[in-house]
Amino acid sequence: MFGLKGPSGFSRFSTAEEVTHGIDGSGLTAIVTGASSGIGTETARVLALRGVHVVMAIRNMSAGREVKEAILKQNPAAKIDAMELDVSSIASVNKFALDYKATGLPLNLLINNAGILATPYTLSEDNIELQFATNHVGHFHLTNLLLETMKRTAHKSSKEGRIVNVSSRRHRFCYPEGIRFDQINSQSGYNALSAYGQSKLANVLHANELARRLKDDGADITANSVHPGAIPTNIFRHHIFFSGLANIFGKFVLKNVQQGAATTCYVALHPQVKGISGKYFSNCNLDAASSQANDAQLAKKLWTFTENLIKENHPED
Repeated sequence: MFGLKGPSGFSRFSTAEEVTHGIDGSGLTAIVTGASSGIGTETARVLALRGVHVVMAIRNMSAGREVKEAILKQNPAAKIDAMELDVSSIASVNKFALDYKATGLPLNLLINNAGILATPYTLSEDNIELQFATNHVGHFHLTNLLLETMKRTAHKSSKEGRIVNVSSRRHRFCYPEGIRFDQINSQSGYNALSAYGQSKLANVLHANELARRLKDDGADITANSVHPGAIPTNIFRHHIFFSGLANIFGKFVLKNVQQGAATTCYVALHPQVKGISGKYFSNCNLDAASSQANDAQLAKKLWTFTENLIKENHPED
């Protein structure tokens, strides 16, 4: 039934604070991308509330400073920092990873949260379709660059590392072929919502293939994907229809930001999720992703395709 608690004991109405109540995250370090607004901010706030040292990886540093000040005002003991990252740019991802490694900080949790929705057709500075570049390629590259740091941290601390890709139920509503490998940057046939769905399908496929590889490596790191729910944040800013729906029906179908960040925080911190990898969660419970999202061959093809896309743009990486 709508809104009833699932096997985890939580539901679509559970908040990020509720699902992490009583969990001690002190001694853990997390990166949260896109933490200067929306559910990214709430994810950073709640992780910090639980004692996690949070590094906000954000494009807008002035907004980040405001978020940091607001979190510290509410929670003076919070360990929270901001570092610049434009996840749509391969060069920016490279610089962030180098800068992060130079701090010498460990890394237990990587929350790939930043995202854009239904933008008009645009290419990134690397000439990759902007939603695919931002929502998938940048996070794929960031994860690969930080993986050794995460493996080292998990080994030294004897604590499981966790990678969380924030996807969406819209991964079910992409192009019919799933990923348009041959037309990834093509304006022909571009549909803003289908392209968003494609990038969110890529998030699930990435987490699944990463989980398989981590298991093969014997690494004590899990990788999962989550659907946060529909939240009236500024991710809707490029789509007038959805902005209108959000204003009219918001209180009936949409989650607030506290509920929207719940599944991410649950999968990042809750002991119930220990050892679970390559799965898809919504409403703080295991859920079924689409058949395309569970296609292991498609996940492998996407992995190789994304690696090649990055090499084409940055041969030195």
